[in-house]
Amino acid sequence: MDFFERIQEHQQVLFCNDEETGLKAIIAIHDTTLGPALGGCRMQPYESVDAALEDVLRLSKGMTYKCAAADVDFGGGKAVIIGDPKTDKNPEMFRAFGQFVDSLNGRFYTGTDMGTTPSDFVHALKETNCIVGVNEEYGGSGDSSVPTALGVMYGLKATNQAVWGSQELGGKAYAIQGLGKVGFKVAEQLLQEGADLYVSDINQEALDLIVAKSKELGGKVEVVSAEEIYGVDADVFVPCALGGILNDQTIEQLKVRAVAGSANNQLLETRHGKVLQDKGILYAPDYIVNAGGLVQVADELYEPNKARVLQKTRAIYESLIDVYQQSIEKGITTVEAANNLCEQRIEARTKRNSFFSHAKRPKWAVRN
Repeated sequence: MDFFERIQEHQQVLFCNDEETGLKAIIAIHDTTLGPALGGCRMQPYESVDAALEDVLRLSKGMTYKCAAADVDFGGGKAVIIGDPKTDKNPEMFRAFGQFVDSLNGRFYTGTDMGTTPSDFVHALKETNCIVGVNEEYGGSGDSSVPTALGVMYGLKATNQAVWGSQELGGKAYAIQGLGKVGFKVAEQLLQEGADLYVSDINQEALDLIVAKSKELGGKVEVVSAEEIYGVDADVFVPCALGGILNDQTIEQLKVRAVAGSANNQLLETRHGKVLQDKGILYAPDYIVNAGGLVQVADELYEPNKARVLQKTRAIYESLIDVYQQSIEKGITTVEAANNLCEQRIEARTKRNSFFSHAKRPKWAVRN
């Protein structure tokens, strides 16, 4: 019963094991009220199965709210593969993973996330149609980090508007934690806007490259350690790496006026939204800010359309402005305001969403 109590908020959790390829994975489906579950698959060397399970449960629940906030007809799910993405990957592993995904009969769609690439899922695509975010040559919509980074830029504009009364990005300093697929693109675009940056990452090559970019694009870049990034004299903290990094210890160090970034589950606990608020720091709920990639892969299942993706990604700005206004008017945190919006949308759709019975079903609703 302890295990079932642990997953009681989730509809389904699937443990996937393939000894021949070394695959050890967990797929978690949180909620399918809005539609089939949609969420990426990350790969990392978790210290234990318990740690992997905790991560996939948190991430899949976050996807339910992200889908609701982005107003796409999908529910929340996520997958994790236990292993080192630098040494443990092989094509057959992802084919085996694809078979497990296919066994869910269209309840779960997945693609790249931290530690995985679109090329990995070209192999999974040979075993299932339920893959999104592969390269355009294979019928996908391409790199989802591009719209994710664009969504972060709109999120930063909305946040600057709320704090300083102007959506201008230049003339301010941003502390960017993580220069991965999304963080680097955000850093590059902020430099183009005339911003100064503090950056940290475990990848020295990425750090060297963004310093070189600053000489080309202008703006100042200062490299700091993983510990120092929280206490720098910046205007906005932009977390673009792992989740759970906003806690009692790190929030105490922050000198910024706002937090807005692409990392999932930035708050270690929900109460830390109130801790930030009490300190006078405006928090942009991560699942709204980082929804650009989700918008693209969800749209892909209706056939890729870049103009449509751009239009929905722009809506991140208005969504955040609305959340900030609701927070002020109701005297609640931005986390509570965002969650309320999503929960109301999910509740409304329980009475409205009948897409499975539509005569004209979207691409993803048709099994080949």
